[in-house]
Amino acid sequence: MMNPAQGDVGLLDHPVAKTLLTSTELARLAYVAADGTPRLFSMLFHWSDGELVMATFGGAAKIAALRAAPDVAVQIDVPGPPPHVLQLRGRAELTEVDGLVPEYVLAHHRYYGPEQGAANIAGLDRPGTRMARIAVRPSWVGVLDFETRFPGHGPGAHA
Repeated sequence: MMNPAQGDVGLLDHPVAKTLLTSTELARLAYVAADGTPRLFSMLFHWSDGELVMATFGGAAKIAALRAAPDVAVQIDVPGPPPHVLQLRGRAELTEVDGLVPEYVLAHHRYYGPEQGAANIAGLDRPGTRMARIAVRPSWVGVLDFETRFPGHGPGAHA
């Protein structure tokens, strides 16, 4: 079995990555705020066609910050034991939309189930609602399963 190095986008096919990308764990989006300091924000996400899609409501400070500095890191993890960690790096592409971002709706249904997801969306879908779609196509992928893949071990590993 091939064992890609940390950073190889082929790690998206690793079982840990596949499980976390379809999980109801939150994605932690790391970016640089307008004042130059780091931010970390937990968000619902939807994985589709090689993109991790998150959304935020119009007017959020992170929209301008991500436009100014689009390089981001994202982590999705479970504490274990053993802990499983998926780390992604890439550039955030923002698209402002009228109404709700479709992937945001899908994420609500996945996280909360069909009935509660629909109720959540019904409470948010109002005339005049604007959102920003935040899409990250990974250019770097890391997987830690603490069984076969550990931080700081092997080619391309990191701490």
